[in-house]
Amino acid sequence: MTARIFIDGEAGTTGLQIRARLDSRADVEVASLPDDKRKDPVARAEMLNGCDLAILCLPDAAAREVVVLIDNPDARVIDASTAHRTADGWTYGFPELDAEQAGRIAEAKRVANPGCYALASVAMLRPLISAGLLPAGHAVTLNAVSGYSGGGRKMIESYEDENAADYTEAPFRVYGLGLEHKHVPEIEVHGGLEKRPLFMPSVGRFHQGMIVQLPLALWSLPGKPEPKDIHGALAAHYQDRRFVTVADLADTAAMAGLEPEALNGTDELRLHVFANQAHEHAVVAALLDNLGKGAAGQAVHNMNLMLGLDEAVGLV
Repeated sequence: MTARIFIDGEAGTTGLQIRARLDSRADVEVASLPDDKRKDPVARAEMLNGCDLAILCLPDAAAREVVVLIDNPDARVIDASTAHRTADGWTYGFPELDAEQAGRIAEAKRVANPGCYALASVAMLRPLISAGLLPAGHAVTLNAVSGYSGGGRKMIESYEDENAADYTEAPFRVYGLGLEHKHVPEIEVHGGLEKRPLFMPSVGRFHQGMIVQLPLALWSLPGKPEPKDIHGALAAHYQDRRFVTVADLADTAAMAGLEPEALNGTDELRLHVFANQAHEHAVVAALLDNLGKGAAGQAVHNMNLMLGLDEAVGLV
């Protein structure tokens, strides 16, 4: 049986990436509205209620408006926006969150696809808090660098369109200086934190690729865990997971650097634990393609689970 999928917002960055992953598949059919009907509420409602699964690739406000159009109790939706990531009645779309999350996603009618920064942050925080190595009330800081595609259409234009009002040739810049980045609430909730983390993102002059870092002063944590304890908790949590891997401690120690574009074109998230035992310091780093595991790849992963398919179909 072929599942009918509707991507509302298929012309945007994430929508195009999802469509590219589905076009060659025989087990799904992508249904589209004609250009002149894409904003027609009647036509959209008919498609949303009649397809097997809808994937929303829309701005937050538009995603909230579209969800209201769904009145079919059997309709299933993945929302790639920020709108519903901490909302009641929505399942967080990170299958590796814990041992039961993939099953929850498979049974859910409403799934919120994680934000790219948030997915990487939650992937580091949740296992350490669950293992008792990092207190939920700890003062957590997160630093990150992303390719400019992670900032959406406006940021993409600022790097690619020389006629854009905010065009820049800057090779690197820190942003989110008001400390109100929209991914922070989901990091706090799904990471298992009791206090809002301090998150400082930055962007480079490259299209895609991302690193998020979690610095840890090991001497400040209960029991003063060693780097091998941090690594062990992460490795145990993600054992036998297809799309989240934990690099070997020795291999990581031998690295001279970490490139944000290293996993581009894949749907993988890789964790590294960099450490200095003498100073009792460690930094957990999450490496991913912000358009892959951080967006479209994760949406397809969740879609596969919700349709009862092999989770890895169409992913790399």
